[in-house]
Amino acid sequence: MDYYSLVARFLTEALNPSVYTYEVSPVFLLVEEAVIKKMIEFVGWEEGDGIFNPGGSVSNMYAMNLARYKFCPEIKEKGLSGLPRLVLFASEECHYSMKKAASFLGIGTENVYFIKTDERGKMIPEELEKQGSAPFLVCATAGTTVLGAFDPLDKIADICENHGLWLHVDASWGGSALISGKHRRLLHGIHRADSVAWNPHKMLLAGIQCCALLVKDNSGLLKKCYSAEAAYLFQQDKFYDVSYDTGDKSIQCSRRPDAFKFWLMWKALGTTGLEERVNRALALARYLVEEIKKREGFQLLLEPEYANVCFWYIPPSLRKMEDGPEFWQKLHQVAPIIKERMMKKGSMMLGYQPHWGKVNFFRQVVINPQASREDMDFLLDEIELLAKDL
Repeated sequence: MDYYSLVARFLTEALNPSVYTYEVSPVFLLVEEAVIKKMIEFVGWEEGDGIFNPGGSVSNMYAMNLARYKFCPEIKEKGLSGLPRLVLFASEECHYSMKKAASFLGIGTENVYFIKTDERGKMIPEELEKQGSAPFLVCATAGTTVLGAFDPLDKIADICENHGLWLHVDASWGGSALISGKHRRLLHGIHRADSVAWNPHKMLLAGIQCCALLVKDNSGLLKKCYSAEAAYLFQQDKFYDVSYDTGDKSIQCSRRPDAFKFWLMWKALGTTGLEERVNRALALARYLVEEIKKREGFQLLLEPEYANVCFWYIPPSLRKMEDGPEFWQKLHQVAPIIKERMMKKGSMMLGYQPHWGKVNFFRQVVINPQASREDMDFLLDEIELLAKDL
């Protein structure tokens, strides 16, 4: 919980505004423009455009449709009929919203080509180069959902430039590292992207939902792609500068002032305060990793580079067992049992999942600035306690 964000939500719930034209929501519209401009600076662009959306999944869908519109503008009016087959490339570790967006937009999930990743979950640029079909979009990920991996954006951008492809970076999870001088290197090369999804409601705790799509193009591409020019809202002969009527850049009409939560929090904490929040979360994740290494029975899946700490707990009965199919089959059953016990006891809640041939493992994602080292110790102690008879 961020208290500044909470106060902002009290205000917006009480005022019940909708952000589509300057005349009905002047302050919140200007706030959104100011926040987008600042976020664009952190991405590393000199100029750009953007809009706040109800979720990173929607931002990814916006970007996919925008890339397709840039590739073939006539699709807006003529639709899919008569068009050649359109394909897009994404990491096999990308968020599932890419498949949903392809389905929703009529591209088809079979036309999403998943590029192989290395053992750390990063897209392999050489595998991207090998693909035969000509895509209209490449989607890289900065902070994958499970492993917290960051694709090599510079190398992917080289390939996209060579082939004239739109590069979208889904930084919904990892984008907040841009605020940190210490950790922004994780997103090296992001300034070469054509569009970026970034969710301040994740690590920066701006309150759900608070998600921006940022676009490098500043020629009005976003508006050209999405505008319907509703005459009852977006009259061109108003007495003020109608470029402030940003609602026509959105697929929505009524839209919440989500940027205000981030704006108020940013004003209160300053960039330094937000940077400390990111640094603290990642330092806490690092503490948890070091504690896992010290304890018998705990085994890291891999050395994390972000806040996703993935690990197995090997209970006493399996510790002397030979590494083989039977061992992994039994270990696969451990995490669900521990999860059931912690839920029924009510002591904590921790996610688990299998992933790319790896049996069920725990995944602790550290983002709460109020969490402490004592909380990390409790997490490991509680797992040991719940599994002592396994």
